[in-house]
Amino acid sequence: MLNCAIHGAQDLRLDQQAPEEIGPTQVRVGVKAVGICGSDLHYYRHGRVGDFLIREPLTPGHEASGQVLEVGAAVTSLKPGDRVALDPARTCGACRYCRQGDSNHCEAVHFFGSASRYPHMQGAMREQVVVQERQCLPVPDSLSFELAAFGEPLAVALHAVRSAGSLLGKTVMVVGAGPIGALILMAARMAGASHVIVVDIVGQTLAACARVGATRTINAAEDPDALDALSAGKGTVDVCFEASGSYAGLGNCIRAARPRGVIVTVGTLNGGSEHCPFNQIMVKSLSCIGSFRFVDEYAWAVDCLSRGLLDVSPLLTAALPVGRVHDAFALAADRQQAMKVMVTF
Repeated sequence: MLNCAIHGAQDLRLDQQAPEEIGPTQVRVGVKAVGICGSDLHYYRHGRVGDFLIREPLTPGHEASGQVLEVGAAVTSLKPGDRVALDPARTCGACRYCRQGDSNHCEAVHFFGSASRYPHMQGAMREQVVVQERQCLPVPDSLSFELAAFGEPLAVALHAVRSAGSLLGKTVMVVGAGPIGALILMAARMAGASHVIVVDIVGQTLAACARVGATRTINAAEDPDALDALSAGKGTVDVCFEASGSYAGLGNCIRAARPRGVIVTVGTLNGGSEHCPFNQIMVKSLSCIGSFRFVDEYAWAVDCLSRGLLDVSPLLTAALPVGRVHDAFALAADRQQAMKVMVTF
């Protein structure tokens, strides 16, 4: 089968790989669409994500959908031909975190496309994957494979919004207008937020957020006074979501949050922090919450997509065939042109 593998920084190769064997509780899925995520881009551009360094060829991709090709003897809920979204997390169900309902911190998780362990956990950017039955969520014919692949990033957004507590009637600020930020704003509106302000420095991504429900967009590079106004007094925003992965973005959240407000960090922070006003977390009695991946929100996300409760189609920039995977990664890296780019098989 055809496989995409990152061998190191700027070294993405298409190769042939033998299909995996299938067990009695497993399902073989022909992959149809895979989204390119920020972590995939980091692996491709730098050969690492934070402390996770590529030490062997890594198949990226954890936002995927496809069609069932074969089922194991003990599988009862699926059959060949079924269209499915793929939950990228195979958790153990037995460790202390799984038992207490925090499976996103499973000590033995296998998560598509991650170099956090060695041997690496291979991803879904290949013609076929073998997964457990419970990782397959059926989707209707009315939902395209490309939109079904939004299940994973939407689950991340839903988990972040759930972590913030009640948003009913509140003013929310999302810093970072990439795909995750856009999905957070959509989830926040669904959760009852009355105002959702989105902050970024790229006009194209802010325009996309306006199309999917942002009450207001602020280009921090062009209109810094607007951020100053949100930070007036002791701050004016009830709940802030940091989705840019920058300390500057986190600093803006801390300044804009009102006393006893909530900040949820979703982006992976890199770089220096010398200008981030951490002391204001104490001074304003802020609640600062980290939100990592998702727990049971994946099924919720797929249900929202399947029933049309959220329309994520404005966020889909392009779907390119796997033969153009290098073009796909180049486009996904260009924030002036792209929100979400898919690789199709």
